[in-house]
Amino acid sequence: MNQILRGYISKSLAINGRQRATVSMLLGVVILVTIFVTGFFLDEKTITTDLTVRNAPPSFDHLFGTDWLGRDMFARTLKGLFISIGVGVIGAAGSTAIATLLGVCAAMLGKWVDRLISWLIDVFLSVPHLVTLILIAFTIGGGFHGIAIGIAVTHWPSLARVIRAEAMQIRSSDYVHISKQMGKKKAWIILHHVLPNIAPQILIGFILLFPHAILHEAAVTFLGFGISPHEPAIGIILSESMKYLSSGAWWLAFFPGLCLLFIVRIFDRIGAKLRSFIEPNGSLD
Repeated sequence: MNQILRGYISKSLAINGRQRATVSMLLGVVILVTIFVTGFFLDEKTITTDLTVRNAPPSFDHLFGTDWLGRDMFARTLKGLFISIGVGVIGAAGSTAIATLLGVCAAMLGKWVDRLISWLIDVFLSVPHLVTLILIAFTIGGGFHGIAIGIAVTHWPSLARVIRAEAMQIRSSDYVHISKQMGKKKAWIILHHVLPNIAPQILIGFILLFPHAILHEAAVTFLGFGISPHEPAIGIILSESMKYLSSGAWWLAFFPGLCLLFIVRIFDRIGAKLRSFIEPNGSLD
């Protein structure tokens, strides 16, 4: 009787944990979509110059205060988050695509291909992401496209290694051997056996790549190698605010930086909850 009661309680806790995880993920997605859509439809007039209210502290009229040109920092922060999310999504998607292609090829196309791709992964992992990202973005010319391409080219190695290991496990499974004996080609096996089984890892990898992508975009933009200074990106806002912190205008860096960390934390939380759903022994707390 006690064992039945314990089993019922543990099952109820697991269901409640999954419900909480689902609500947490949905809430995070709603917040991200709201910020993205608001930034997309934000009127440019809301971030125009108004010298009559420059360097105003946070108030009901200007929630995040205004900068040295009287521009509303709340509107600029929303627009900056829209740009950062766009760069992060494109960069993470491109990096995930590269990781998937190389990881599957390394596992399925023979030893020589595996050695070449493994060597390439080690080379990219031996160089700091930020240094390679700056070089690529500077070579391309910076801007939105330059930083997005730089993120896509530099953030794939760790995920490619995970996908390679997963694909190798699938390659040694019985149903893959049966498909080979039936005369199925490698391309068919990859499309019908490998990719469907590694799809959860690909999705989790994409979500967990986004925080790195958006933080590196902000860092490179802060250093002057990323988004154009004419765009209200978070990195630009933080870089410009450094000149005015000593005069007491703390809100110029505090609110944009806090919002950036909030967005990164939401994506990291969504990735962790999604992983807990996919992994049988994953914690849902």
